[in-house]
Amino acid sequence: MLLHEPLIRLGVFLGVLLALLVLERVAPWRAGQRALGMRRWPGNLGLAVLGALLVRATVPAAAVGAALWAQARGIGLLPALGAPVWLAVPVSVLLLDLLIYWQHRVAHAVPLLWRLHRVHHADPELDATSGLRFHPLEILLSMGVKMAAVVALGAPAVAVLVFEVLLNATAMFNHAAIRLPVRLERWLRLVLVTPEMHRTHHSEVRAETDSCYGFCLPWWDHLFGSYRVAPAAGEGVVIGVAGWREPAQQRLDRLLLQPLHGRAL
Repeated sequence: MLLHEPLIRLGVFLGVLLALLVLERVAPWRAGQRALGMRRWPGNLGLAVLGALLVRATVPAAAVGAALWAQARGIGLLPALGAPVWLAVPVSVLLLDLLIYWQHRVAHAVPLLWRLHRVHHADPELDATSGLRFHPLEILLSMGVKMAAVVALGAPAVAVLVFEVLLNATAMFNHAAIRLPVRLERWLRLVLVTPEMHRTHHSEVRAETDSCYGFCLPWWDHLFGSYRVAPAAGEGVVIGVAGWREPAQQRLDRLLLQPLHGRAL
């Protein structure tokens, strides 16, 4: 399984992305209100490709490699505690998701980090490709944090692979411009961050932007007081960041340089 990590991740990525893009046509959220639509895709997908290339060029083994390195040396909290694999895997996935929650909150609180993260929030519309729209430097920083946590925890490599696949898939899912049946959405958001929940986080209203930080599990927002049921404007919520809505600002070159411009917070 671990030998085929790149193929597994690529296969899940393409499968989930294509499925969500189809669903966005079958059950759209706010149909007819997508002014830019696919014209944003080259920038969003370009950032994803550059981020992946940057990680592979600087830390080729990435998080799974860090787990294998630590595992071979018996390093980490879980091995020190003698945790069996059946326990270490779910605990690792849970704690890594908690790490991403707090990393996300810090990115909203620290001006320099917000400049990088703002590239993600400056998408004037939401769809599955928005879940891939992160500045390459933010991707690299995030990978460094994850690798350090994986080694400190002694997370099994299979747990790291499962987490990485889940994180990528749920990021695309909760940014997707789909409308779930009301009852399904109400139950699903108890165990998973749904598109309806995450749209609050992409509101132009800063108090709403600074809420609902979860990517995969919604429990951390409830536990740490950052959960909001819905944006105050409801279906009329304005997505994005003021001052970053022009079509030209969605070009890949402009997205890469965006952290150098504008106010930090």
